Amino acid sequence: MATTAQPQPSLASAARARGVLFVHSSPRAICPHLEWAVGGVLGRAVNFEWAPQPVLRGTMRAEFYWEGDPGTGAALASALRGWDDVRYEITQDPTASTDGARYLHTPTLGIHVAQTDTAGNIVISEDRMRYAMELAGSDALALHRELHAALGQPWDDELEAFRHASDDNPVIWLHSFAG
Repeated sequence: MATTAQPQPSLASAARARGVLFVHSSPRAICPHLEWAVGGVLGRAVNFEWAPQPVLRGTMRAEFYWEGDPGTGAALASALRGWDDVRYEITQDPTASTDGARYLHTPTLGIHVAQTDTAGNIVISEDRMRYAMELAGSDALALHRELHAALGQPWDDELEAFRHASDDNPVIWLHSFAG
């Protein structure tokens, strides 16, 4: 009796990526367009729960949990690329076969992309470290500035006030831990 082997899914095809899109501030008129752009990436209509952004009058904020194929975080960042007045942050958790990522955007700084590890820490590549050392030479303060830039510190500094605006929002537990 012959048996036929069942094809096994590869790690890349079996792994699903997930993350969060934080729209820290968006002009009201752009909000529906952001939903449309995200829905286009995810292949389905999406509706965000918009709330006023108290840090910047006339703007809205939203948090959206997403799931998709590896690379969805990059696709979302690309889809939001044209809206220069929008402050956003996209995280993509690592999978068994892919690194995690973090995308930060502000109107004044543009976009910053960083690789993340399983704990969410930013990983700086060897080439980026060498570039920072080359630019800084023997100037320790210049090296400090370059490493801050590589970590996305200027983006974090600009977004921090907008992040705290969500501190009054209710917490939604996505997972239950039995102990």
